[in-house]
Amino acid sequence: MIKRAHFLALGLLAAAVLSASTAHASGSAGRGMELSKPCQACHGADGNGVGDPQYPIIAGQYADYLAHSLKGYRSGERVNVIMQGFASTLSDQDIADLSAYFASQKSKLGDLSKR
Repeated sequence: MIKRAHFLALGLLAAAVLSASTAHASGSAGRGMELSKPCQACHGADGNGVGDPQYPIIAGQYADYLAHSLKGYRSGERVNVIMQGFASTLSDQDIADLSAYFASQKSKLGDLSKR
């Protein structure tokens, strides 16, 4: 009986840890659109760029990639003075919302499967 109780407790603990590690803020694309005004100068209104190749097209990118990138700029792990300035003011929820918005946009880029 004690073994069963230990296994049950271990299972509940594992489920709690897994749940906590996979939980993250879900982003609101609508709020992300509102927050994206500063981003539009370089990345375009929908993230498809402004015609200058020095600014990446972010429309249609995976939301988790965008969030990871923004968090990297915010922490200084990714170095770009302009992006660090913008990202340093963002909360985790702001990042989730911006990522949801730009991920939801149709990208003008293709992928290698189209070649």
